[in-house]
Amino acid sequence: MTSTRDIKGEHVAGVSAVGRRVGMLVVATLGFAVNFWAWALLSPLGPRFKESLGLSAFQQALLVAVPVVVGSVGRIPVGALTDRFGGRVMFPIVSAATIVPVLFLGLWGHRSLAALLVGGFFLGIGGTVFAAGVPFVNAWFPPKRRGFAIGVFGAGMGGTAISALTTVPLVNAGDIETPFLAIAVALFVYAVLAAVVLRDAPGRPVPTAPLAQRLAATARLGATWQASLLYAVAFGGYVAFSVYLPAYLKTAYGLTQSDAANRMAGFVLLAVVMRPAGGWLSDRLGPVRVLAASYTVVALGAAVQAFTPALMPVGTIAFLAMAAALGAGSGAVFALVALVTPADKVGSVTGVVGAAGGLGGFVPPLVMGALYGAFGSYAVGLAALAVVAAGTLAFTLTAVRRRLPAHG
Repeated sequence: MTSTRDIKGEHVAGVSAVGRRVGMLVVATLGFAVNFWAWALLSPLGPRFKESLGLSAFQQALLVAVPVVVGSVGRIPVGALTDRFGGRVMFPIVSAATIVPVLFLGLWGHRSLAALLVGGFFLGIGGTVFAAGVPFVNAWFPPKRRGFAIGVFGAGMGGTAISALTTVPLVNAGDIETPFLAIAVALFVYAVLAAVVLRDAPGRPVPTAPLAQRLAATARLGATWQASLLYAVAFGGYVAFSVYLPAYLKTAYGLTQSDAANRMAGFVLLAVVMRPAGGWLSDRLGPVRVLAASYTVVALGAAVQAFTPALMPVGTIAFLAMAAALGAGSGAVFALVALVTPADKVGSVTGVVGAAGGLGGFVPPLVMGALYGAFGSYAVGLAALAVVAAGTLAFTLTAVRRRLPAHG
């Protein structure tokens, strides 16, 4: 017969397990935000470097793009290494490694374009932390809670907003080295915290096959490429707008640089908040339904904005709706990954999907700039986004739905 003491002990054990999972999630999300803050340091300083070093528009764009590309592609090996060694090892390593380019850029590398590009290349390491976090969080939570948990972790992408809001004020308050020194200290403190506090989930499956063999197996999974396409549009759209929105608002609506930057921050903040909401809704409604709704809203919002309506209220509503949809869609993609990917391949798949999302954000600003240069209008670029979102919606309701018939 079960005693009251036994029941109470089981309850305490259950509460303790939940608390531990939440603690791991909080520390992992903090690491994501800190590393993304470092990863995005060069973007806010681009105009300053353009002026001080006499850079062309292309050189400035290249300077900002290098960390994005490296941080995106680097997620592939980091995800596979996380499957093998766990987040407890990879979080401190990635954070500590990112300190080196941060200090290089802050103390020496800001004096020439060549040094900035070299430092920016290695600064991309900070962007790979996402591929360490998803498999780490995935292993800690049961399937019915993974969408929300990974969505909460994904809110750490708000580190880019922290960088956008603090980097220039820190330079103005001190000098060019100040933001780099501040984030170097934050990375060091976090690396120590992660090494001391983080633990991999009990019973985490550990693959034994060589790295190249595991990456080849990941490439053979249909789910890898389906999720990559979905994430390239959802997260790629978020990245593209977060990078290009100030320039668009300044050109299309004549806003000041400060006003455009503040509106971009609002866009980013809403997308960040909606990412865990997208994961939570996926746990309850199924990721396919959430993704379908997200791509529908993006297609409609982009179609409306292609006509450059008045910013208040129509344009603002269109952009905020797209921000919410892109954030929710980004969260839903990894709820889908958690459901369809073998447990010992979540890191590898996350690496490839994460790379697709980062690269998906790299291309649209270049396309928008080229189309504006050719036609003197952003209408064609936004119309193209509407068509891409509509095509992704159709893909979600057909090929992706067939992969998850029981989850809608």
